[in-house]
Amino acid sequence: MRVGILDLLTTPARSWTEVAYAVVLTKQYASITPQAIAVWCRQSGHTTYYATYYGTGDPRLMLPPDLDIIFIASYSQASAFAYALAKLYRKDGALTVIGGPHAKAFPADCLRFFDVVVLDCDRPLITDIASGAVGPGSVVTSEVPFTDVPSVEERLPEIRASAFARGRPFFATTIPLLASTGCPYTCDFCVDWDTPYRQLPLERLERDLRWVSRHLPGAIVGFHDPNFGVKFGQVLDVMEAIPHGSRSPYILEASLAVLRGQRPARLRATNCVSVAPGIESWAEYSGKAGVGRATGAEKVERLVAHFATLHEHVPYLQANFMFGLESDRGEEPVALTKEFMSRTPFVWPVVNIPFPFGGTPLFDQHLREGRILAAMPFSLYYSPYVATTFAHYHPIEYYEKLIELFSHFTSPSMLARRLATTSSWHVRLLHVARTRVKRQRLRAFQRIRDMLVFDARFRRFHEGRSETLPEFYHREYEEMLGSWAALMPRAERSPLLDRVAAGSAGQRRANGPAVRSERLSVAL
Repeated sequence: MRVGILDLLTTPARSWTEVAYAVVLTKQYASITPQAIAVWCRQSGHTTYYATYYGTGDPRLMLPPDLDIIFIASYSQASAFAYALAKLYRKDGALTVIGGPHAKAFPADCLRFFDVVVLDCDRPLITDIASGAVGPGSVVTSEVPFTDVPSVEERLPEIRASAFARGRPFFATTIPLLASTGCPYTCDFCVDWDTPYRQLPLERLERDLRWVSRHLPGAIVGFHDPNFGVKFGQVLDVMEAIPHGSRSPYILEASLAVLRGQRPARLRATNCVSVAPGIESWAEYSGKAGVGRATGAEKVERLVAHFATLHEHVPYLQANFMFGLESDRGEEPVALTKEFMSRTPFVWPVVNIPFPFGGTPLFDQHLREGRILAAMPFSLYYSPYVATTFAHYHPIEYYEKLIELFSHFTSPSMLARRLATTSSWHVRLLHVARTRVKRQRLRAFQRIRDMLVFDARFRRFHEGRSETLPEFYHREYEEMLGSWAALMPRAERSPLLDRVAAGSAGQRRANGPAVRSERLSVAL
């Protein structure tokens, strides 16, 4: 078979700044599972082609014509783009297969445009699909996410295609690795909320790290673990086995509960260059943040001290927040977040809007309570937009508080303090670039706030009193797709919120019976 694998990392770039960001950074977001599928298909004897789309050019020109099967990996923001491409590949006679976060969240919607929807996969399932054993109209899954991750050496053709520049590594080249899958925490908004934590074989991790240090010296290793280092001692023992001068720089996401005591010093010794812990909320998830039951001002105090310790050992820190959770109300969440930002200028804050992705408890609750804006296309499930009504904030108030937060941490004075707290020119450049991007996001918030104030129809939609998608969002949808928008008429933009029930007709598992799987992960 002639098999194509396309990893959609974003939508078409709309400005020169987006192009620059895409060429340097977005292309480094390539996922591991599409690369694994390429390896499995190649090893099975299929003629295999792999490409990543990072915002520039025509993705169809990245793969040859006359494909028998096309695998497309996508998250929800790029879903409309994936749907448009599927239409073209279907017209050419290819079997169209979608996987990734969007497929796992909204398989019923995907089935409108794709022949096969994959929830979780492993090698036997991919072998079945590539051999033609899975027909159109199928939603398929493996019993558990795969654990036999192809090595870096096996994935090198795909890494070269996704992460290199003109066939060679460059300063931003990032090698994706997995040391574990799943997470021990059950945050209700998280796609991995019920994916059990599994440590992958440490022997494979050591072989990969040694191979990268020998053949790709200086390349960054990006760990795609949902929660790195839960078994911290075992994983760091492996990393410390690499000779000191050969250790590759690496980046990770981890819970602060893991990064306590002497562990930050071990991160520095093993050449960790960036950590992105989740704080999420000042009222919830305190166990994950490593502060026990502390909330509010006490939680701020303890986390300021914790991040100060991390800053002594790790050059670049990011803190992830969720604003608009059920526990958020009044002025306190904003005031506490601003205080944390002011006291930790060396930490880049990411303020996320909670979106109701299918398969999460947040989705189930908001759907049950009728709080999802049902006409909002899935491709607009990302900031600066919202897709729900909030428990304790009117839409105008919610956007005003987002404006307050973003105005605070992107101000010239905050940027000056950030630059003063680092001696690394790489980190300084990143702070400047990210501040510029978030100032644009601030202006988007202000535009939506103004429409909420002055446009009654727009306000009714966001209050949940109208099911008609405002013209503003149709325009945003079309601008996002550019020339591809003609393939997605308005009648096809309304999302299908129903999920295909696991175990239903058409759903199967390779080499076994249908299984029940309502999890949402970023496996593909």
